[in-house]
Amino acid sequence: MADTEPDAHMTVTTVATGGGARHPVRRAQVRWRALPLPARVAIGIVGLLFAIWLILFVTKGRFLKRPFEHVLGNSLNRQVRVDGDFQLYFAPITIKFLAEGMRVSNTSWASRPDVFRADRIDSRIAPLSLIVGDKVRVRWLELRNGAVDLEWSRDHQHNTWTFGDPTKKGKPLNLPLVSRALLTGTTLRFRDPRMQLGVDIGFETVKARDTQFVSEVRFAGDGTMRALPFRVKGGLLSPDQTVTGGRNQLAARMDAGETRVDVSGTLPGATQLEGSDLQMVAQGGNLARLFDFLGVAIPPTRSYRFTSDLTKAGEEWRFTHLKGKFGDSDLAGRFTVSQPGGRTLIKGDLATQKLDIIDVGPFIGYDPERLATQGGSGAIMTVAGAPRVLPDTPLRVEAIRNFDADVRYSVRTVRAPNVPISNAAVTVKLDKSLLTLSPLTFDMAGGHVASDISIDARQRPAHTDYDIRLAPTPMGTLLARWGVAESGTNGTIKGRVQMTGIGDSLHDSLGTANGRIAAILPAGTMWARNVQLSEIDVGTFITKMFEKKLKEPVEINCGLIAFTVRNGVAAADPILIDTKKNVMIGRGGFSFRNERLDLAFRADGKKISLFSGQSPVGIGGYFAQPRISVISPDLMARGGAAAALGVAATPLAAVLAFVDVGDAKGAACGPVLAGATAQAQRTKSGKPRDDVGRGTTAKDEAGKGSKAEKKSQDKKFLGIF
Repeated sequence: MADTEPDAHMTVTTVATGGGARHPVRRAQVRWRALPLPARVAIGIVGLLFAIWLILFVTKGRFLKRPFEHVLGNSLNRQVRVDGDFQLYFAPITIKFLAEGMRVSNTSWASRPDVFRADRIDSRIAPLSLIVGDKVRVRWLELRNGAVDLEWSRDHQHNTWTFGDPTKKGKPLNLPLVSRALLTGTTLRFRDPRMQLGVDIGFETVKARDTQFVSEVRFAGDGTMRALPFRVKGGLLSPDQTVTGGRNQLAARMDAGETRVDVSGTLPGATQLEGSDLQMVAQGGNLARLFDFLGVAIPPTRSYRFTSDLTKAGEEWRFTHLKGKFGDSDLAGRFTVSQPGGRTLIKGDLATQKLDIIDVGPFIGYDPERLATQGGSGAIMTVAGAPRVLPDTPLRVEAIRNFDADVRYSVRTVRAPNVPISNAAVTVKLDKSLLTLSPLTFDMAGGHVASDISIDARQRPAHTDYDIRLAPTPMGTLLARWGVAESGTNGTIKGRVQMTGIGDSLHDSLGTANGRIAAILPAGTMWARNVQLSEIDVGTFITKMFEKKLKEPVEINCGLIAFTVRNGVAAADPILIDTKKNVMIGRGGFSFRNERLDLAFRADGKKISLFSGQSPVGIGGYFAQPRISVISPDLMARGGAAAALGVAATPLAAVLAFVDVGDAKGAACGPVLAGATAQAQRTKSGKPRDDVGRGTTAKDEAGKGSKAEKKSQDKKFLGIF
């Protein structure tokens, strides 16, 4: 049996090793073949990757220099060149990339030949970030004498950092996430012709004195924006990761004339803004200049100072815990700035506890510097020798085309010397150049005002629709400053303004407006301290002038003060107030174009009255400087007639010139309370009124009717339009 050949299946083949030991080969082969196919494939891949890693680690990947230039150049559609040393390998897990004398060419239209160049770039890159995610993560970056050129084309359709197809629309800047960096002689250049922005910044890394930090990246530079120069400087402290977990401390300041912004706080990485924890302090003479840096147009303001927490979450810049002052008013709240679809969007929720009426002026076009130095009188300008109060500052149409907005703003109290205003609220929306203030509401003198205003800047010039509604408001509170006593006055007033105008400023818009203005006075009483506010009857006027007060309040049955506006000129249509003793009628109008006033009021008694002048009391002048004329040419003529009768007859006859026969026809209150036009007005007997005009100005009416009517109109109502 000893000589028997061993069974083939029992044979063990051995080979000699260098050390003389013998290993079973067949058993290893059997075990390999026994593994599942996926496992053998996985092991093979791991082995191949290890072999590649080993080759790259040994050679430092220097042999990949030319393939790198070729592949990357084709991918970017730019020329890529490395003049000096080149390394690309795993060390041991992160990718080490080193290149000396590296250049990436610029687009043909750019003002610089290279979009990037550096004498030396040495980095450690997280491998998975090259495969997944939208940002490349760089653990470490050393850049010597680097220069980056970021530039938008003049049509703002292309930029230097969007690689590939040169006809492809430019994308927003997406920087790699750099955790730590060492920069020497590195510069950044940015140009945006549409924003009129150009900035040049230099970066340098220095060793920090504070032992908690490894290094500090200092930066400083200057630039211009919309022809306004600014400077920026600051530092980024790269911490010892074992002490602070790798977060970077940022301190930066931007100065642009009176505008200054300080930002401080922490960043997760040198270029990582996501999850930042920053605080901002902004101050200056005009907040609009600060928002210009965001490409956002807001109304000018008086001097301001605000503090806010600042962070970036996703595509949003979030300004939270905002608080501060502009002018003599406070402001608090939050807002965000984002770019969905590449278009800037402002969303916010802001609130003011006390708003000074002077600070409202710049919102509608008044010069904030004039208001700051001159107060309310700063709203009055002199144009062609005449005072003008409507602002002529044009809407920044080109600026508002660049962004959208959805902002809610509320005001608890408005400090206004003439009219008490409170609980104001407005929602401001801007959607592709369509600006709406809807609803715009506030409480005023015990009443409520609701408005819807839209400015369509898609049309040139802009088209504006005004719809302003005044709910029933106590006259005693509303007119207290002008002599109406709150005690004893229970009359109310309600009204509505509906107009459409064309123009890029408030003055131009109203100067071309068409529509209607109406104020309705339901039944009530009015107690006046100022005799000029009493029923305009010369007999009672003289009595009250000597008594200094009314013996009883004016009892109003109904009243309507309405104007039809045509091409910026408002004509009384009608002015008709029916009281217990008189019927007051007004004629004339005013002009939004030159801001002139030409109104005349007269009152006819319902009963016979002595010493009644029956003559108009005129309101003339301008919006900014109105004047009241009580003694009119008609009254002077009556006085002359009285003197003649006194000489020719007896003194008693002179009284006859001032007798009001008391033939005034009471008004039907239905059309009055409905706000109807002059043509729809009726007497109590139902007959059409022939004393309330035609809803046109005196000049227009002078072209109609008899010569006697024309002469009367020219005497009583001056044709100024």
